[in-house]
Amino acid sequence: MAKALGSVGFFSTYRPPLPLDVFSLSRVPSLLDLEAHLTDGKSYNYNGQVIPPAALKLMLKRPKLASFANEADVDSGRLSGLLMVSERSNGLETLYIVLRLAGLIINKPVFFSFAEVYGTYSDVRLEDSAVFAGEYLVYVTTKDPAPARRQPWNAVYKTHLVTGVTQRLTPEGIADISPAVSPNGSKIAVASFEGKDGGWQGEIENLMTNIFVFNIDNPSNRTMVIPNAGWPSWGSDNVIFFHRKLADTTGNYWAVFRADLSNPSSIVVTQVTPNQIKAITPSAIDDHTVVVGTIRKSSTFADRRLDADQYRHVEIFDSTGKNKPVAITKRHKPMSDHFNPFVIREKNGNMRIGYHRGVITLLDPTVVQSQKLMNLKSPIDDLGLFRVSGVFPTFSKDGSKLAFVDNEFLAVWVADINGPLRVVYRAEKENSVFAPIWSQNPEKDILYFCKGPSFNAAGVVDIMAIYDASSLLPSAPIPIVKDGYNNTFPCTNPDGTRLVYRSTRGGEPNLYKNLYIREEAHLEKGNNEIVITRLTDGAWTDTQCEWSPNGKWIVFSSTRDKPLDAPPTDNNLDPGYYAVYLVAVDNPAVVIRVIRSGPDLAGHVNHPFFSPDGNSIVVAADLAAVSCDPVSLPLFNHSVRPYGDIFTVDIDPEDIEKNQDIEIFNRLTHSKFENSTCTWTVYSTEAPGGAWNLTLNLPHILRCPFAYADGSEGWQMTGHLVFPSRQC
Repeated sequence: MAKALGSVGFFSTYRPPLPLDVFSLSRVPSLLDLEAHLTDGKSYNYNGQVIPPAALKLMLKRPKLASFANEADVDSGRLSGLLMVSERSNGLETLYIVLRLAGLIINKPVFFSFAEVYGTYSDVRLEDSAVFAGEYLVYVTTKDPAPARRQPWNAVYKTHLVTGVTQRLTPEGIADISPAVSPNGSKIAVASFEGKDGGWQGEIENLMTNIFVFNIDNPSNRTMVIPNAGWPSWGSDNVIFFHRKLADTTGNYWAVFRADLSNPSSIVVTQVTPNQIKAITPSAIDDHTVVVGTIRKSSTFADRRLDADQYRHVEIFDSTGKNKPVAITKRHKPMSDHFNPFVIREKNGNMRIGYHRGVITLLDPTVVQSQKLMNLKSPIDDLGLFRVSGVFPTFSKDGSKLAFVDNEFLAVWVADINGPLRVVYRAEKENSVFAPIWSQNPEKDILYFCKGPSFNAAGVVDIMAIYDASSLLPSAPIPIVKDGYNNTFPCTNPDGTRLVYRSTRGGEPNLYKNLYIREEAHLEKGNNEIVITRLTDGAWTDTQCEWSPNGKWIVFSSTRDKPLDAPPTDNNLDPGYYAVYLVAVDNPAVVIRVIRSGPDLAGHVNHPFFSPDGNSIVVAADLAAVSCDPVSLPLFNHSVRPYGDIFTVDIDPEDIEKNQDIEIFNRLTHSKFENSTCTWTVYSTEAPGGAWNLTLNLPHILRCPFAYADGSEGWQMTGHLVFPSRQC
């Protein structure tokens, strides 16, 4: 059904391009042990936990589950259950109850939405990190906004397994992640931003949270037991395992530690895993034994990972040192990454170790696949929302054409009614094309894009144009702006005659970036004939610009208000302190800051794009900080950030002055992955007027860049292709 406000599309970084699924292996290594597939291979399924038999019996009292099985099935061991995150409903990352009844002719897992079974929440939100505490399920949700900008929305809740009564356990104004429940079910440990000066401060990988403990019946009485620690897991009622980045090493190493809380006035902390490896996401087996995710050998994104130690594997460690580490996953799939282990205690006394990994075998490069956009539930009824598998998605003004670049920044793709999804330009090497944009005048059928290294301000980047881009025989790209500088993020005015872009021209030697306008953008001319006007001028970065539908303003992201005493870079990546601004085209002295992230302007509000009616702007921003512990996600060079969601802000399209520092915004997405490079089209993915949405549902041959012939996974499997230095 068409949406009155059109649809917002976006690309997700860090989210593996092929589905995640949950598996298990025996705790005791054996050549005869087979990997058990615990889910159904549909959607993305991850972060699993076993449902204890006592809890499972309580859950069967709910009307939506009562007809599936009974308590006798639990006692006999015929019925087993998991609780995990799945994205199968509306694209939301929410909790699902997964039941499997042995003895059926088709012994397949059956999924039930936890929220639907218990009548908790139906709004757009994230749910994660579920653990059982007696008659309660304890979990994290982002359903409530944080009281402060640029702080996490995560809070811990408990839901009674019989009545469905739900209560917030995290105090108002505080954010908690990664809850863990003590074996006796009375105490909860959380990784909390409480006690951190300023809360979340833009940390990319190491959140430096503090572990707090409280009683499930008295959550307001909280005690910090371990500073600078994350991902707690109880080994006994007085022992917590956790992970922490090692501060005394030169490498990017993590270790798992054991904390003995027997004497609260003198907590004993010992390191369990060795130095010089990454050991993360512990799950305790008992008070001395813990299963851990490990990466034993570092590698960079440019490396072809040929050694199993370069992949993330699951191992068991003995904190007493009496037993050597036991490799769980390496013997089965040595050249694949495995994430976030958990312990499965079977009724027969055996133990298995669960985890999730990418299901790379689901994509056969010789088979015709169906490439569909992923629709997500939108918090705004009249606004569609969907994820595009390509980077920098862009739509023509009339919504009839879609273009994007692929994961390798190698080719520019087009989808429309004229033919199948196709490449209109392919570069000679990866990381060579990005930021395509259609002329705002659809009659001109011009597709602009940037040719050169992405996210590298020192590199030469030209702005190219493809004429007749939607024809089956488009013309070869010609340079529209080619002057030896870094020129990116072009966009035309509504009639397609002028082109705004950002450039390092005039920004030497510090590579400052400002906005320029090229006249006669639709005409092919030599450099000497091009008329170019400088629109902004300053020692800052103005970037990611887009022309308003009425032609009066240009929206862009900028660091121009960055404090003088701020650090030069944010986590050694970009300058940070990005906010979104409007500039009047006819009077460049009029510049209005529309929306910022943090109260001190720290943070990132990027990739602004106008709604088709010009009444709103969509942005990718860290206004809601992080939604999980980033090290539980794929790890590689940080040119992307493990946070960022899609937001909209409503503006006054007539009076630019009324758009100064707008405080109210709408959060569209709730994700643990980075959502970025957003756009807005007049059509929804179901609307018949959008020819591209029909084309993308047609089958076509997909090549698989995610695996090598020897079965090893490429970096593309653990996260979308990115590059080591990010500068916008």
